[in-house]
Amino acid sequence: MEERVDVPFAELTTLRVGGPARRLVSVDRSEELLPLLRELDAAGEPVLVLGGGSNLVVGDEGFAGTVLHTRWFDLHVVKESHEHVVLRAVAGEVWDDVVSFSLAERWSGIEALSGIPGLVGATPIQNVGAYGQEVSDSIVAVEVYDRQRRRRRTLDPGDCAFGYRTSRFKQEPDRFVVLAVHYRLRRTPESMPVRYPELASSLGIELGGSVPVGRLRQAVLDLRRAKGMVLDVADHDTWSAGSFFTNPVLADVDAERLPPDAPRWPAAEGRVKTSAAWLVEHAGFGRGAGGELTGSRATLSTKHALAITNRGGATAADVLRLAAAVQGAVRERFGVELTPEPVVVTDASGGR
Repeated sequence: MEERVDVPFAELTTLRVGGPARRLVSVDRSEELLPLLRELDAAGEPVLVLGGGSNLVVGDEGFAGTVLHTRWFDLHVVKESHEHVVLRAVAGEVWDDVVSFSLAERWSGIEALSGIPGLVGATPIQNVGAYGQEVSDSIVAVEVYDRQRRRRRTLDPGDCAFGYRTSRFKQEPDRFVVLAVHYRLRRTPESMPVRYPELASSLGIELGGSVPVGRLRQAVLDLRRAKGMVLDVADHDTWSAGSFFTNPVLADVDAERLPPDAPRWPAAEGRVKTSAAWLVEHAGFGRGAGGELTGSRATLSTKHALAITNRGGATAADVLRLAAAVQGAVRERFGVELTPEPVVVTDASGGR
């Protein structure tokens, strides 16, 4: 383990904002993590588990507890058949490295999730998804440490309460620490059927069609790069936490109040999903907007209206001020409450 003190979250997150972590412990193995976590819990010490920092906003006051930074690596097949493999990846693996590895092995199932920043441990928490795929489509088990029961457990998908950009892990944020994830992938070089219109159009295929997984990965990376969603230190549009708001899922009666040209897609339980980006732009916050609220230190991305970006020297307060203004404008114009997608920690003692 490596320990440092007073490390700014601006060095630890893709948004590059946030005050200091009073104590940062980088952990190389789960065998080191669990005894330390038990010790901290017994002492009543606030704990924040940090992966890639790509979906996290910490306030300018920082975090007055211990930040545990996972950085262990292991990736191997634990089960296989003629048609499928089950790939086990530990929490510290870089997510896009796992995607790249699976495609090099000519397996499909997570190819549309190419280019998403962060580590494996975050993927089931957020139920990471993009371009018509979610990790819950392929997850068959999640190994966790249960801080309430003080022991390791392996949860099957039914225990994980997966939903749109959510899970049991997100709903009970201080209970579970993800240690490893098992993904069931198909042994085929052909992609899963493409279910996202923009991706199908970019590939020149019909919805439901398939292409070689390498071709699909490149198309996804091209689309993400055009939206500033592939990390690039020289591009301030990528100094973000990705999409800052989830797409609202509305009851029919609420969806009917939207303007006729608002996007609509069927969602679970007879509900209707609409586009957060469309709502933001039609509430008066176009791409690149918001600088007047933050001294131009934070604005919406010039490439994608859902990303709040650090233009250099932004504070967490700048980011959250702009987020609140966007939420207020959408609420006033459409009566819809936007839900932030990143984890927001605004109390130095660990409150959210």
